[in-house]
Amino acid sequence: MGRAQDAQAPKLLSVQKIWDAAPHNAFTDLVRHKDEWSCVFREGAKHVSPDGKLRIITSRDGVKWESAALVESPLGDARDAKICVTPDGRLMLNGAIALQDQSKHRHQSAVWFSDDGRKWSEPTLIGDPDFWLWRVTWHEGKAYTIGYNTNKDRTKRFLRLYRSEDGKKFEAWNERLFDQASPGENTIRFLKDGTALCLVRRDLAPFTSLLGTSKPPYKEWTWREDLHRIGGPNFIQLPNGRFFAAGRNHAGSVRTSLFWLDAEKALLTECLKLPSGGDSSYPGLVWHNGQLWVSYYSTHETKTAIYLAKVSL
Repeated sequence: MGRAQDAQAPKLLSVQKIWDAAPHNAFTDLVRHKDEWSCVFREGAKHVSPDGKLRIITSRDGVKWESAALVESPLGDARDAKICVTPDGRLMLNGAIALQDQSKHRHQSAVWFSDDGRKWSEPTLIGDPDFWLWRVTWHEGKAYTIGYNTNKDRTKRFLRLYRSEDGKKFEAWNERLFDQASPGENTIRFLKDGTALCLVRRDLAPFTSLLGTSKPPYKEWTWREDLHRIGGPNFIQLPNGRFFAAGRNHAGSVRTSLFWLDAEKALLTECLKLPSGGDSSYPGLVWHNGQLWVSYYSTHETKTAIYLAKVSL
């Protein structure tokens, strides 16, 4: 673990359980759109079950939350909801479907669109079958996402970069981005100069996380590793230019942690442990009015539920 970068660590201002209606509530993301908060996550019988649906809850003040929509697919278990705002101001929801009929394929990624978070379009299938496309990030009018193939043999898994002009038709932009030690869940972000950064989870030894860097047109990448094993990785750049990351921390007791991310050294430094434990993590991150808002799920209070934390930096 790296050394602390600040004498004053981030401070947890509040944490609130905002949803626990389903037997298992997990895998979150968070966005602010038209002066309203939207938190999305999966509801199901348990962590892996065939009945997964994507719940969208909304709030004006971040305190009182109500259900806005429930998105499901007849193809199977809808998982890993991610939400963003398109260049034309719509909400875009993406996730992966664990197919009920696996005679040909195991997974298929999909997107949905909404103007208000309540009425959603029919799903549009995106990417290649058996590629799990993770968080979509828009940059200069184009949507980018990195998917990983879901081969049962984890030694054969690799990352593929996709790009889209409209958020519906995604083309493979870099066919084989990285292929060592089972890379998977990830978040891609872009700097003002166009540089792309990508934080990646790996599921085989040495289990280290990865930070990828690339310049336009994102065909060539440099990869460095950090000793942390991180699940459900997410990160954002703060107004002061620093990077803040979050995810499942496996060092010691499993928990959801916040980290400073040193992009130059590819170094993650834990700076705050959120109230969490067990089946936990998959955070959404939003910077709003000088505070960091973090959605995540956890099982530390027995039932797997959705939480919202506010953090002062």
